[in-house]
Amino acid sequence: MGARTHEREDRKAAVTADSQGPEPRLPADPTSTGPLPARKGAPARAASLTIFTGFVGLAACLVVLGTIADGVRDQEVFALDTVATPFLHALASPGLDALMNGATFVGSNLFIPPLFVIAGFVLLRLRRPGAALFLAVSSGGSLLLNALMKLVFERPRPQLPWAHVLPDYSFPSGHTMNSVAFYLALAVIVWSTQGRRAGLVATALAIGLSVLIGISRIYLGYHYFTDVIGGFLAGVSWVLICIAAFRAPPLARLWRGPDQAGSTRHRRTGKGLS
Repeated sequence: MGARTHEREDRKAAVTADSQGPEPRLPADPTSTGPLPARKGAPARAASLTIFTGFVGLAACLVVLGTIADGVRDQEVFALDTVATPFLHALASPGLDALMNGATFVGSNLFIPPLFVIAGFVLLRLRRPGAALFLAVSSGGSLLLNALMKLVFERPRPQLPWAHVLPDYSFPSGHTMNSVAFYLALAVIVWSTQGRRAGLVATALAIGLSVLIGISRIYLGYHYFTDVIGGFLAGVSWVLICIAAFRAPPLARLWRGPDQAGSTRHRRTGKGLS
């Protein structure tokens, strides 16, 4: 009697599972375009979680950035600014000087623009105009936003006996913001074109390099700690906004590579493989 009851329960559970069907998945065709596209056939729930996480990250960056910017505008003295600079200066050594000067150079206008030209040329040769445009908007937009923010806040540079005072304003750090925008945009392109594993490595390298560049600006006495944090958050926020813009039409259509464009033509003409 008990065995029959269990059999009926198992059959009922199987019927219920069949009626509910499998978890919804994205279409098998490569129709997902734009930066960080969801893998074809991936669970729809996972794809939605990715988009939700991006928006939450953007909101968090903007909230923290707004808090710091409000303090800078009111000329508040941040405790971390008074601690970070002397702490890093106390670690000074010839070897560390060379490392920090090298990091600053990697984030400078003498290094990033030539690298941008090379990356753009390679992407166009690979017939990835959307990715090239994404890199241009991410990098160029960061330059313009940084210049505008400096004029809005007009924060003076640190006055330190061991550092040369630069003529422009301090908040947010241009080296940090522009490095985040450029290197993180490159990582997004690698992720979208080469897959998740390569993208994770590229993203970790981009973030690590940007953090090192930001630390170098404090170490060399060119910026306050909050300048660097503000630049990092502003750069990440701008890249997230660019990702969202390029995931929506009409910009998403530009992202298609030659393989995806060919698949689209086959579907439209009915000449695809059966």
